[in-house]
Amino acid sequence: MLWIYYALLKKNVILLITINSVGIFIQTFYLCVFVFYAPKKARIESLKLITLFIVVGFGLIVLITEFLAKGVHRVVIVGWICLIFSLCVFVAPLGVLRQVLKTKSVEYMPILLSLALTLSAVMWFFYGLLLGDFNIAIPNTLGFTFGIIQIILYYVYKNKKPEINDKITEFKEKMSEMESPRIPEKDHNTIDMVKLSPFVRTENVPNVSVVRSPIVANHTIEVGA
Repeated sequence: MLWIYYALLKKNVILLITINSVGIFIQTFYLCVFVFYAPKKARIESLKLITLFIVVGFGLIVLITEFLAKGVHRVVIVGWICLIFSLCVFVAPLGVLRQVLKTKSVEYMPILLSLALTLSAVMWFFYGLLLGDFNIAIPNTLGFTFGIIQIILYYVYKNKKPEINDKITEFKEKMSEMESPRIPEKDHNTIDMVKLSPFVRTENVPNVSVVRSPIVANHTIEVGA
């Protein structure tokens, strides 16, 4: 939205209008899908952010630049705002790079996306350079740099087993060892009555008789003969 506003102010940059119009349509679809399927708490938070940045933020930028700036100054101010937001977009993948270095896994950094972003940054850099518009060229130098770093990290870690998976496997093995039943070892002093049963004569076992106790009613007392 900011780039379209900048293109309308600057004029003769029709490509900024066409590509960012498509971008607005796709990103709006993404936001709608997220809000539709998100849990209630995440839906409320995302709607707050949408209202804060898109409605209030963009609205204030348009109103302030329209009423407090004129002519070339308005274009310069909006251009710098676009440059800052573009830098924020290209800095966002730093979180992914940190995760790759920490886990040594490229699971969450697809190579096709990195290649597309790098190629896009190169094309837009030359487009801004040929137009003499550094608001377009400067952010894309950063995008190109981070894109190259992502590609290098992908080929460094693509065949390595993630460390986090090793830790999970080790944890599961420890849990299975703890949960498996342990058979107590036999005490050497314990007599195996099953093995000795053939050697025990019945006449050697004391007879047991049952008598009724006159003191405690309804109870029996076993007395060895």
